[in-house]
Parts: sequence; C-alpha cells; structure tokens
Amino acid sequence: MTIDKMKARLIEIIIDKSFQYRDNPPFTLASGKTSNFYFNCKPTTLDPEGMNLIGGILFQMLADADVTAAGGLTLGADALANALAVISYQQGKPIKAFIVRKDVKDHGTKSAIEGGVQTGERVVILDDVITTGGSTITAIEKAKGAGLVIDRVIALIDREEGGRENILAQTPRVDAVVTRSEIMTVYKKDLA
Repeated sequence: MTIDKMKARLIEIIIDKSFQYRDNPPFTLASGKTSNFYFNCKPTTLDPEGMNLIGGILFQMLADADVTAAGGLTLGADALANALAVISYQQGKPIKAFIVRKDVKDHGTKSAIEGGVQTGERVVILDDVITTGGSTITAIEKAKGAGLVIDRVIALIDREEGGRENILAQTPRVDAVVTRSEIMTVYKKDLA
C-alpha cells in the first residue's frame, strides 16, 4: 500500500476514533488553551489497524534516515515507537523503540530513558500530537541529556498552532504524519 493510501485510511480512523469537535463548551488542552476540536490519539495508536498503518508510514518516512531508534515522552510516543519498531524489524531495517520518562524514578538506575539506546545514537523523537510543542521539547531535552543525537521529530498530528516552530528551535527538522488541516478537510467532506 502506498504512503498516500495509508495516510488516507489513517485519517479515516483518526476521525472515527480520536477526533471530537464541539462549539460549546470548548475543550481545555494540556497547554491550558481552549479549542473547539480535540484529538485523543490513544484509540487510534492502540488500534491494530491504526498501529499497523502508523508503523508503516513512519518506516517509509524514515526510509533514508540514518537512525537507530525512535521514542519520546511516555505515554504519547510509546505506541508510535512500538509500531515503528515492529514494522522496521519485519522490513529488515530494525529501529529500536525507547521511552522518555516524565519523571525519573528515585530507585534503580534512575534513568530518564528506557530502552536499548546508548550515548551517541542518532534518534527520532516521536509525539502523538503537537500543539505548543512543550512535551516534545521536554523529550528532546531529556534525550540530549542522555547523550542521544536528535535527527528529527515526527508527530502523528500537528495541530498547526505554533508547536512546530517552537520545536524547530531545538532540532533541525519536524515532520508530521498528518496535519489538522488535512484532517479537517476530510471531516468537512464527511459532513457534507
């Protein structure tokens, strides 16, 4: 299946399982902002078909990248990284998954990063939704603090509200699987 066909099907799943729109009252986002639309990506990223599509799309987006691992702040990035790891292994070009902890445990290794990554590895930071970019920037900072080299950031959904620009101050490249505009175009067609 081509990446365009995978994206089209993924947008359908996002609209069906992870997207809500309402005029009143608006949703309050993690950033504290309010919005008339909301994305809860977990129902899509944890869905078997959604996870397979996400892994396939991410793998194709990284086809020419020289990266060894992908991950991000738990919980938003976990399913994305795992989907990519499975598909990449099946395709013969394994990309490891890792988790960036929100809070470091006060026991054990006290590591901010979990997974088989080592200092100096070139990695991709993943996030399910970018709004302001705050959680993605936290993941970037913790990954850099662990000695990882950030190749780029990939978000499942870019809400197109300034987060991409904020993240670009921390890393050279930010991509999105889909944007709010792409989703809204399909959503509005479905309503017509």
